[in-house]
Amino acid sequence: MKYLVMVQGTQADYEAMRGKASLGAPAWSEKEIQAMYLFMQSVNDDLAKSGEFVDGQGLAEPALTRHVTSGRDGRPVISDGPYSETQELVAGYWVLECESLERVTEIAARIAQCPTPEGTTEYPVVIRPILEGGGDA
Repeated sequence: MKYLVMVQGTQADYEAMRGKASLGAPAWSEKEIQAMYLFMQSVNDDLAKSGEFVDGQGLAEPALTRHVTSGRDGRPVISDGPYSETQELVAGYWVLECESLERVTEIAARIAQCPTPEGTTEYPVVIRPILEGGGDA
């Protein structure tokens, strides 16, 4: 079965990686950023070797988000983000093909161990089964 595995973050987290600290998002050093990238590359390499990796990407910061909704007149309403009421958003994802929910949960637990600066807000790693064919999970 295929699963979408997502990591989350906020605009403040992206800014912290550029050296601008805020509450729950301490500034990252270059060494910490490199440790995070090496960790994620190791995860990706292992998933590619096991044949479970289908796709995976990091996403641009929430400030580059665009929201499109349908207005009352049927025309699209387009707005840019982020918004003060916005909580964490998807910061990156993997599409994995795993034999079981238990296996993808093991992978998510490993991803949750990614090194971050002390004091960084911890977000859950979210697993969602991907519906295929008839829509059954």
